[in-house]
This record gives sequence, C-alpha cells and structure tokens, in this order.
Amino acid sequence: EIIRYSFFGMKVALGSAPSWWLWLRYSAFLLLYPIGITSEVGLIYIALPYIKESQKYCVWMPNKWNFSFDDFSAPIIAIGIYVPGIPHLYTYMLGQRKKALSKSKRE
Repeated sequence: EIIRYSFFGMKVALGSAPSWWLWLRYSAFLLLYPIGITSEVGLIYIALPYIKESQKYCVWMPNKWNFSFDDFSAPIIAIGIYVPGIPHLYTYMLGQRKKALSKSKRE
C-alpha cells in the first residue's frame, strides 16, 4: 500500500509520477502477493491449535439468540474460500499490469 498510495499522491501533487514508479506500482505485487498469501495462510494454520483449545469466540446453543458459532471452523472456511480465489486475483493483477505498462509505453 505504501507504493500504491505514494504513486497516487505523487500523481495528484505533481500531475505525474516517474515511469520507474509506475513500473514499481504494477510490478511489486509479483513478489509481495505470494509472500503475503503464504504468511497469512501460514499464520492461520499455526493459530488453529490455539483457536481450537481456547474456544475464545465460540457461541454455543442454547442462548438468547438461538445462534451457534464455532470459531475453529471460521478460519478453515476462510482459507477454503481464499486459497481457490488466489489464481483469479493474481491473473487479474497481471492483466492490470499489462494494461498499465503497455499504456505508459504508448505515451
């Protein structure tokens, strides 16, 4: 986000940003996305035993809301949705990169 917002800030303040900053803005994700995804999923995996043992945010029935929530299954469901969506997100960003960098070469 630092790269992205400093790029936008420079464009607003100065009217444009250097071409190397444009390249960095659309290329940093190639390395940062895999690092971020791996660390997020890894940290959730490492936290699972603690979550299961503590049951800190579990809500069991019966209760006045007639609602049950198992905080151990929530991160597993989140990973189950997140991980299959990664290729779509990554290919979308590759398309955005190609569009932005090819546009800058034409100008």
